[in-house]
Amino acid sequence: MSDASGASPAPPGAASPGAALPDAALPDAASPGPVAVVGTGVIGRSWLRVFARGGFPTRVFDPDSEQLARAVDWARTSALGDVHLGLCAYAEARAEERRITVCETLAEALDGVTYVQESGPETIAAKQSIYRELDAATAPEVVLGSSTSAHDMTAIARDLPGAGRCIVAHPVNPPHVIPLVEVLAGAETRPDVTASTLALLRRAGMAPVELDRYAPGFVLNRLQAAVLREAVSLVGAGVASPEVVDIVMRDGLGLRWALMGPFGTGHVNADGGVGSYYRMYGDAYRSIWQDLDPAPDFGNDVIDAIDEATTAMYGEDAVAALAAWRDRMVRRIIQLKAADPGPRPAPGSSDTKQ
Repeated sequence: MSDASGASPAPPGAASPGAALPDAALPDAASPGPVAVVGTGVIGRSWLRVFARGGFPTRVFDPDSEQLARAVDWARTSALGDVHLGLCAYAEARAEERRITVCETLAEALDGVTYVQESGPETIAAKQSIYRELDAATAPEVVLGSSTSAHDMTAIARDLPGAGRCIVAHPVNPPHVIPLVEVLAGAETRPDVTASTLALLRRAGMAPVELDRYAPGFVLNRLQAAVLREAVSLVGAGVASPEVVDIVMRDGLGLRWALMGPFGTGHVNADGGVGSYYRMYGDAYRSIWQDLDPAPDFGNDVIDAIDEATTAMYGEDAVAALAAWRDRMVRRIIQLKAADPGPRPAPGSSDTKQ
């Protein structure tokens, strides 16, 4: 959401923190009810496609009417692009478009919905302001999900009468292409709200994972930040150019990581599995960890140098074309993984929360 006005008092009957929500009003994974997308930046506009493609009547609002119009036009064009790629039929793209309703006011967007996906500015003050508005303007049973990439729902929903129905649903950019969503409850979030949100996201075609506790940046952005920190350090220390760093990731680590995470990769790096691998190479890893730069220079000079090298690597004005190519290739990788999912544990042998 590009802007948010001041809060108004919560309506009578608003859920208090810890109050159970009526089961009948929670989002039902078997029968999708209307949802609202509030905020239409890069993430918000992508959520439009996620929900509309998943069969949900999707209302959308942004106080910036021009951005709202651009987002809806983007969603329409993107869906038609999927037709040309053979990812969906023309009738499906048109049906997706018809499920999107542009709303002139926030109240119109929120009226009668079962779930809200907030995608406003990434500052705690902005999130708190938007959530005060959402909490005051929605029925007490409506679940309020946030796309925040860094903030704890405990802080966002602090002192809200309806804090029990607020939850983090952090996607990967762009969510209409990459299905992972990190779901994290706040201190006051009801367990049934978490379960309902996980079910709704699965119904929308996403792959949600539930986190156990808050850490700044959650899991995905912390892993991404750790890799970026070392990439910047390697360039700054003169170990390798930005091009070489990208090649090492793209043609080396990235190929394995698209199939397995760091622990799965370690598991197949030794015949005896991950325990054997880590015992063999534990000292080597500890030695490298001690040599890692915890805070490399990331000032303007470094950023300018990386920008210049990256532009030279990929070409001038190539961002849009690269993004489109990335989205096509990611979808092809997902299709390949779905066709050959690899070995899976026997039912009941894992308690991993998904």
